Amino acid sequence: MARPDDQARRDELYRDPYPLYDRARRTEGLMYVPEFDAWLVARDQDVREVLLRAEDFSSANALLPDMRLSEAALGVLPRGFGPRPTVVSSDGAAHRRHRAPLNRGLSAARVAALLPYARTCAEELVDGFAGNGRAELVEAYARRLPGMVVGRLIGLDPADVPAAVHGGYRAEELLFRPLSPEGQVAAAEDVVALQHLLDGYVRERREHPRDDMCSTMVAALAPGDAELTLEQRHELVTSLQNLLIAGFLTTSALIATMLLHLLGDRRQWRTLRADPSLIPAAVEEAVRHDTAIQAFRRTTTRPVTLAGTKLPAAATVLVAYGSANRDERRYERAAEFDITRSGNRQHLAFGYGTHGCPGSRLAREQLGLTLDLFLRRMPELRLDRDRPRPRMKPTLIHRSPQALHVTW
Repeated sequence: MARPDDQARRDELYRDPYPLYDRARRTEGLMYVPEFDAWLVARDQDVREVLLRAEDFSSANALLPDMRLSEAALGVLPRGFGPRPTVVSSDGAAHRRHRAPLNRGLSAARVAALLPYARTCAEELVDGFAGNGRAELVEAYARRLPGMVVGRLIGLDPADVPAAVHGGYRAEELLFRPLSPEGQVAAAEDVVALQHLLDGYVRERREHPRDDMCSTMVAALAPGDAELTLEQRHELVTSLQNLLIAGFLTTSALIATMLLHLLGDRRQWRTLRADPSLIPAAVEEAVRHDTAIQAFRRTTTRPVTLAGTKLPAAATVLVAYGSANRDERRYERAAEFDITRSGNRQHLAFGYGTHGCPGSRLAREQLGLTLDLFLRRMPELRLDRDRPRPRMKPTLIHRSPQALHVTW
């Protein structure tokens, strides 16, 4: 496990990586960052090059954990399922195999069919606090809507969604946040509970397929109608867990961060309120300016040269989407948040190339319907002046304010 001083420095960089990004983009070649034990790929052109050279830069360790698990926690996890490669951590034919059912299940038609449910959920969440005049939006809204939506997409019973979301957050906490040995055990038990919940759905859908993502993935990853083998169940549970966590973790973060920046600059909120046709542009600018997934790791498969820096085989690079999205070579006034900006849809917030996010359409729709709803229901929404400015979570995979207190 990281020493306390190392963890403190890493958390500082996680909370505000942008000064480091600025230095890295100005540095000739690549910058090695000891806190990440990786070479930082910070410029837009270089990030795109890495993402298009999947044969040279493997995704196998894309989400390498920050934490070393205790023996006690390692004793709990085998009671569950996985780990197995997923769409995030596979390359080539294996990646295409995992990607295919996601492309089908997250098609434009499937997302459009899901939107009425998403709008209903969003309205009901706002109904729960609209009459209060104030709220903390991370817990009251941002952490809840995407879980409800991805739960519906997968085919979860709404009654199981809170437990599934809780287990997903605990998985992230177990692997990326420092916990006591006892805390690790408790988190591991929550993760195992989530995996057994998903295994129940996997086995039920094998027997009784439905029109949902769980059934789609079972059919694609375990074709046929024979009873699922244990290995097939391991793979399906791991893949469903990845879809679930990716589906709510990043979208929740994007909702909260988008609202933070819009409300933090009253001119932007007033501009949007006066012209709601800017909502799509506001969504794109929000995810460009401060995206949820700041960076993923890649590992070189052979000796390569990138940006003039020679890297050996098995070198780790940290591909910083968040830095590329503020590259002055691509965007004028790149560090500014401006919802009237044109030409900002080519950002890298949802990845690029073969690993581009298959759920980007669904995420964009939830961000857009959130802005439409809040503008209609709470046009005078503002940050609560009696609270300190929100502090960002120490993470690179779901960058978000820890809390967002507002009034209206």
